[in-house]
Amino acid sequence: MAEKIRYTFSGHESFYCKSLWLKKGYDFVLANKDFNEPNAVVNLGVGKNMVAAIRYWLRAFGLVEEGNTTEIADFLFDNENGKDPYIEDLGTLWLLHYMLVKTELASIYKLFFVDFHKEKNHEFTREQLQHFLKRKNAETAYANLYNENTVKRDIGVLLQNYVMPKQDRPNEDFAALLLNLNLIRQSNSENKTLYFNIKGRSELVPDFFLYAIIDDKHSEQIVSFDKLMDLALIFCLSKTELIDTVLLLIEKYPKHLRYTDDGGIKQLFFLKEIDKNEVLEKYYTSQ
Repeated sequence: MAEKIRYTFSGHESFYCKSLWLKKGYDFVLANKDFNEPNAVVNLGVGKNMVAAIRYWLRAFGLVEEGNTTEIADFLFDNENGKDPYIEDLGTLWLLHYMLVKTELASIYKLFFVDFHKEKNHEFTREQLQHFLKRKNAETAYANLYNENTVKRDIGVLLQNYVMPKQDRPNEDFAALLLNLNLIRQSNSENKTLYFNIKGRSELVPDFFLYAIIDDKHSEQIVSFDKLMDLALIFCLSKTELIDTVLLLIEKYPKHLRYTDDGGIKQLFFLKEIDKNEVLEKYYTSQ
């Protein structure tokens, strides 16, 4: 039976998310301005298609819902009390990366970093990713809506968001927001193989992994290792790095967390609830 899920592979107007767009868009929404108004082009200082792209990325990152800024958007970007309005902290990039995957408005990011990553594990080509997305879409009730060119463009935008351009090409654009996470690399081989950059990616701040665990588990007190591994895929953590990260968190929150490995069954126990927003507050206050 086909799933009722409906994947979306468009909306960005073929523009990746540039570094200053989220703050610019946040201020625009906060000022009660309308993306559909003709003067939005002037107010945002970008072309008409880019106006639509900024609106799309604000929603895709979970920063705007139903035309209003979200709690996490205010936490980061508020002009008076925002913790990192100009995204200068690497931790903020990890948080935004997680939000992009978790929000699922841009379907490709969850499909890519979790489902595809789980299957491919390491190396892949654009064609393999496209075949995978076509197969996943065929499992839904909307298989007939699949458009090869639309998905191809979406793959291109995803890679522009994450793959560092070649340094020896002067015309390359290094303005993509998430480049510094260094999560995906392109090999130097002629077949243009890509790979999840598990060993060379930027170091994950454990606090943001804890935020993701709390956000994902909802009210559950026990988190299975399989669930932790799914989250680890988002951050390109190896199994060993995942365990090391969990142990670091237990060291930081000994009264709240316990990790067990009884008879090969690995689990993370929440002895006391931790507020995910307090985790973020604690991190940014310490910076």
